[in-house]
Amino acid sequence: MVSISLCMIVKNEEKLLARCLETIKDLVDEINIIDTGSTDRTLEIAKKYTDRIYYYEWTGSFKEARNESFKYATKDYILYLDADDVLLEEDQIKLKKLKEELDPSVDSVSMYYNAGMDNYGNVTLKYRTHRLLKTERNFRWAGDAHNYLNVHGNIINSDVAVTHKKEKHAVGRTLSIYKKRIENGETFTARDYFYYGNELRENGHYEQAIKSYTRNIETKEGWIEDKVYACIYRADCYRYLGEAEKEIASLYESFQFSKTPRPESCSRIGYHYQKKREFKQAVYWYKTATELEEDPNRWSFTYPVYSTWYPHLQLCVCYYNLQQFEKAYEHNEKARSYRPDDEKVLFNKSLLEKKIAKK
Repeated sequence: MVSISLCMIVKNEEKLLARCLETIKDLVDEINIIDTGSTDRTLEIAKKYTDRIYYYEWTGSFKEARNESFKYATKDYILYLDADDVLLEEDQIKLKKLKEELDPSVDSVSMYYNAGMDNYGNVTLKYRTHRLLKTERNFRWAGDAHNYLNVHGNIINSDVAVTHKKEKHAVGRTLSIYKKRIENGETFTARDYFYYGNELRENGHYEQAIKSYTRNIETKEGWIEDKVYACIYRADCYRYLGEAEKEIASLYESFQFSKTPRPESCSRIGYHYQKKREFKQAVYWYKTATELEEDPNRWSFTYPVYSTWYPHLQLCVCYYNLQQFEKAYEHNEKARSYRPDDEKVLFNKSLLEKKIAKK
């Protein structure tokens, strides 16, 4: 069985650190905590789990801090987590099995990152990341704003997930990093334009975001998956600006970069037609969103909401307007399986049961 070093960088994480470590302490062989200047009880809590606590003066670079943390790993593999990450019980079981069975020739194991969860425990955003790294390969972090691992070799994809349970969102911090790079006259890659567009969109700068996404789309270089989502996110910006025709054009353009449509595109197209009260067209796209098979080996962003409860809820609305109440009820029930106490879903249920009873 392989051994695992957990490597974490922390600062003022007294509210979250114990929650994280309780879910991983029995699955790793050493815990390395690299503190970058805590002034709360973080270190006191860390000492309950490990004596391998180190100090690193914060330079403003997560890349440098993460690379520093890897230096202290002494076991076969490195596992990295943030303090606001946890392993749910089912994933603890999966990781234990993975550790027992992992072939030591593997250089990296990717895991899902459940970056968002709703109040019902449904994953709202997930993607794959290199998460378990062979220590002797000396893999390192790169990138200034959005860090990534330079990994190559024998890579396998697992079904283990790390779940992010962040209590607050830092707004504008990464955006300022990009602005400083622009002021310094740095050249952006296609990847930079994509992530800069994301930061601009999330901070409400929609016109600028559209320009950045367009630069990504028009650049020949770059990851195809980024271009798919650049089209989708650019469409969102057009929607916020009230430019419906440009929105739908950008959504259709996403099909040029993907072998099959994405639920994220299809549900948005469905909503476009739904707003125009073209319900039959909307039904086609919402149904397509629910029928597309998920690729477990896809590394790009995936938003399960757009293939699960959301299109079913909208199909309920569309079929209601088409006076097909049984079908509306059927899809509302499918939405209810994901969101059992949702007020809108329960209202629909009551309304439709009355409609069906009168027939």
